[in-house]
Amino acid sequence: MKENELVLLVGPGTYLVKISDRKLNTEHGSIDLFELEKKKFGDRIKTHTGKEFMIIKPNVIDVLMRKAKRLPQIVTPKDVSMILAYTGISPDSLIVDAGSGSGFLIIFLANYCHEGKIVTYEKRPEFFEVVKKNIELVGLKNVVAKEKDVTKGIDEKNVDLFTLDMEDAEKVIEKVFDVLKPGGWLVVYSPHIGQVINVRKKIEKLNFTQVKTIENIYREWRVGKHTLPEVSGVMHTGWLTFARKVF
Repeated sequence: MKENELVLLVGPGTYLVKISDRKLNTEHGSIDLFELEKKKFGDRIKTHTGKEFMIIKPNVIDVLMRKAKRLPQIVTPKDVSMILAYTGISPDSLIVDAGSGSGFLIIFLANYCHEGKIVTYEKRPEFFEVVKKNIELVGLKNVVAKEKDVTKGIDEKNVDLFTLDMEDAEKVIEKVFDVLKPGGWLVVYSPHIGQVINVRKKIEKLNFTQVKTIENIYREWRVGKHTLPEVSGVMHTGWLTFARKVF
């Protein structure tokens, strides 16, 4: 392994670290990160107190959730999984996204559609810079980020899936309809129910089918002597509206 390579250490705790000449101090003892250069994935390393950690190659989710910078509210893994499940999108698809935010949605989708291409539009310069850095951080090569206002025009044609996570999303839906291939999907993420209503009104004026809006609520449980649902956590995040172009 090389200096500055990202490594996931899993043991009494979980840590995403870079191989370097510094030490990682944990409640279970310190680890000399330079020693990782002598190891390979699957090996173990000990803290100075003797606690063992497994050395694992991090995947995109590990890096994204632990290392990437966040600006606005992100589209969470639970919502991304619903997009993949409801659209049945294939790994070689062309996906276009508008309203990149921090880039979490496009990175999730690009990791799944590894044989395809993902293009994202972001008009805000400060958000665009974060998106670029997060894409570079995870090392995906099938993502193209454009610093452009999607309401001014869309470059791509015959799109398999178009995702919108932006204010006034309804204003761009007609343009999205024009670039979708027959059978292609539109998915709109809405943080407010008022936006859902505006989006649905616009969709109903166009030749879409299989239209539905869902709220995906997620709740963890504590399992033990007394099994109970967690009383806190992110359960509701937003609404997803799905629509499929007919012709």
